[in-house]
Amino acid sequence: MADIDHIDEKILQALEQDGRMNNLTLASRVGLSPSACLRRVRDLERAGVIKGYRAVLDRNVLGVGFTSYITVALDNHTKAAQTAFERVMRAAPEVRECHNVTGTVEYLLRVEVADIQAYKAFHTDVLGTLDQVRALVSYIVLSSPKDERA
Repeated sequence: MADIDHIDEKILQALEQDGRMNNLTLASRVGLSPSACLRRVRDLERAGVIKGYRAVLDRNVLGVGFTSYITVALDNHTKAAQTAFERVMRAAPEVRECHNVTGTVEYLLRVEVADIQAYKAFHTDVLGTLDQVRALVSYIVLSSPKDERA
């Protein structure tokens, strides 16, 4: 684990809010010279604390207005079954997140598609064709009052 002091924490908070902030603005915000700030940001990147930068897209504007979380229970708990399932999820563009979880199911998916018809097609034509899937439970997102994913 990297040693993170209060200035690094300020840098990380600022970059989480605006990853496109230029170094001069960031340095001013956290109270450092531009060179010291840039050195710290690069150190945080090298240490793996900052994994990358990305654009946050408005999926509704892009025509992807339907989000669902799906719990997936497998009928077989072998490594081969998990590997096969994960391979299909990595290849499915509808699956934005796939998490292997503990509890009564093995996976939690976040699926984003255009509409309910596209969701049904994914549910039937992708998830419904996998032999290792025992049970699916869908949770349709009505709204997201808080969403801090970048």
